Amino acid sequence: MKKNKKGKGKVIRTTIILLLVVVGMCLACIPLFKDLKFGLDLQGGFEILYQVDSIDGSKMTHDKVMATYRTLSKRIDSLGVSEPEIIVEGNDKIRVKLAGVTDPEEARKQLSTVATLSFRDTDDNLLMTSDVLVAGGAKVSADSSGNPAVLLSVKDKDEFYKVTNKVKDYDNNTIVIWLDYDEDADSYASEGAMCGTSESNCLSAATVSQGFASDVIIQGNFTEEEVSNLVDLINSGSLPSKLTEISSQTVGASFGDSTLQTTFVAGIIGVVLIILFLIFIYHFAGVISSISMLIYTFLVFLTFWIVGGVLTLPGIAALILGIGMAVDSNVITFARIKDELYKGKSLPMAFKEGTKSSFSAILDSNLTTLLVAVIMFIFGESSIKGFATMLIITVVITMVTMVWLTRLLLKLFVKTNYFNDKTNLFINVKSSDIPDVSKNEEVKVIPFKGFNFFKYTKPFITLSVIIIFAGIIALGVRGVNLGVEYQAGSDISIATSQDVTKKGLSQDLDKLKLDRQSITINDDEVTIRISDVLDGDKVEEVTNYFEDKYDAKTSIGVISNVVKQELVKNAILSVIIALIGIILYISVRFKFSYAVGGVVSLFHDVLIVCALFAVFHLEVSSMFIVAILTIIGYSINDTIVTFDRIREELSKVDSKKLKKADVWDISNRAVCETFVRSLHTFITTLIPIVILIFMGSREILTFNLAMLFGLIVGVYSSIYIATVIFATIEAKSAGKPKKRKPVYTDEYEEKLVKGINC
Repeated sequence: MKKNKKGKGKVIRTTIILLLVVVGMCLACIPLFKDLKFGLDLQGGFEILYQVDSIDGSKMTHDKVMATYRTLSKRIDSLGVSEPEIIVEGNDKIRVKLAGVTDPEEARKQLSTVATLSFRDTDDNLLMTSDVLVAGGAKVSADSSGNPAVLLSVKDKDEFYKVTNKVKDYDNNTIVIWLDYDEDADSYASEGAMCGTSESNCLSAATVSQGFASDVIIQGNFTEEEVSNLVDLINSGSLPSKLTEISSQTVGASFGDSTLQTTFVAGIIGVVLIILFLIFIYHFAGVISSISMLIYTFLVFLTFWIVGGVLTLPGIAALILGIGMAVDSNVITFARIKDELYKGKSLPMAFKEGTKSSFSAILDSNLTTLLVAVIMFIFGESSIKGFATMLIITVVITMVTMVWLTRLLLKLFVKTNYFNDKTNLFINVKSSDIPDVSKNEEVKVIPFKGFNFFKYTKPFITLSVIIIFAGIIALGVRGVNLGVEYQAGSDISIATSQDVTKKGLSQDLDKLKLDRQSITINDDEVTIRISDVLDGDKVEEVTNYFEDKYDAKTSIGVISNVVKQELVKNAILSVIIALIGIILYISVRFKFSYAVGGVVSLFHDVLIVCALFAVFHLEVSSMFIVAILTIIGYSINDTIVTFDRIREELSKVDSKKLKKADVWDISNRAVCETFVRSLHTFITTLIPIVILIFMGSREILTFNLAMLFGLIVGVYSSIYIATVIFATIEAKSAGKPKKRKPVYTDEYEEKLVKGINC
């Protein structure tokens, strides 16, 4: 009795300490969350994607693109934008994200003007332009003393000699090199001391002692880094490059704020419901899982902050989805512990065996999700990259918290021995359901005992065939409802409390001379799709029009054909590579028959989701592709848990004695044993998805609907597609002797011939 009281005291003390840690982390999340960098969709601002080309038709090299990158960086500094993002994409594109910009048109004008390099005297009189230099010809060099210097490649040597020969006779014989000289703001008299710093457009001031008719060196007290930066800036100014806007997005600050609030509230509700579900299903173990989940959430935000990630709507979607999938690691472990208890083992032994046997399934399922996330990161752009980054972080932290930490915490409580005779309180296993092995009692609880899952294979396959054919018919009749990303044009989202009608909005578009494709009114938010690719002036005109007439918060996204083609190519490539990667992984970790079943199941899931989108005429956007890739990761996750149980059971059987019926029986038993776990994982992942559908932002509605369809389809495809195909392949070879590979040897065996040598 004293021992039991002592154990109870340990449980209470440890629980209180854990709850205090969690409360502290939740409080720490508040300033951490405020200090995070938010994307345009959550803060408002301006994003633009440029195609970088040479005016003279010469090839754009990486060095030339980087020189343009430097120029854009310098110009953004002058805009006063805090923590801008400038990303070089491919070989000839630069994406600029300016969160918090209040005047997108001014930013657009300042960014897109071709960099202008000029040579002036100390009185700011123009001496030469960049025409005298070889385009992009400045190089890192050294002066006569070996100090870092800049080498200028002169193209018009006659002009260069004429100017330098004249300047050498000036009282102040100095040539000042300017980038984007502003006659109203710049002056050497006031900025000479800052020349060469980031605060000034003045790049360099060089003393001229003679006329030069050849390449020249700019020397001074430069460091190697300063010389490298100076070369890039001079090259960007002398570079005959042009920036062509191929896509843009303008989000009003108030539009972003409201989106953040609704998504944040939806996320909190989703997490609370998951916690309640876990405690209801697993009792005290559910409490521990919930504590791990909250610590997991804190660590995800902390890691995201440390790596300098930018939180976007897709990132929040990945976080909330990650919570649902991370809980799966605990669900797998708890299911295994309960299985061991139902076999009659004590709680300490059940915990030890359950955690050990569950690890391989957890590892494989998380690694396949990580594989898909890495593929998204490599081939995705903008918001897709943000989603992938968050998903990668969640998978890594899942292995740390939801696997290692949960097991450590559970072990602490198991070692108190307080729960040895309280298994119902600990993990929802009644004492009466645990057999007494000392009395030779048999297992009392067998999940779905006698139930044949495969009996319903035909109805489910028939359902899938009907959905796919319905999708094909819908595609033939109405076509694909492509998002603006995949057909080029512009998306205009306006949020207003005023009454609007499609007829009135159509008249507005006629006044603005825009070609309407579709108008969707959803409560107080309106989405307008037009085929026009709006330029900067038109974006400003449209924004001002709707703000003035409807007092509307406006967000405008613009996509050109160039971006459309790139996105389509990347989307197809991402899905194909993800499938190939999963085939290879399962083939190595399991065997090829498992891979065949798994990949056919994935194709099935993708086809069903696409068919349902066609039937309901839902929009296919970039977030749809993210959802497809996530479904691939989730679906194979579910399938691998079943495959892991099948592999474990088959390893206990002599392959020589294995019969066809045995393969089907073992496969069905594995489904029976894992189905409850699959159902619980489905619910914990479904909860945040449903909450986000009803409360989240319209921008991630496509993602959430695709995930909803994928979750439902994935539950039965892992049984009736993946497992059935695997069992069919394995049953054909069951009992057959394996073909032996021929053994080659250098030794010769004498052939016996009757009557000759025998």
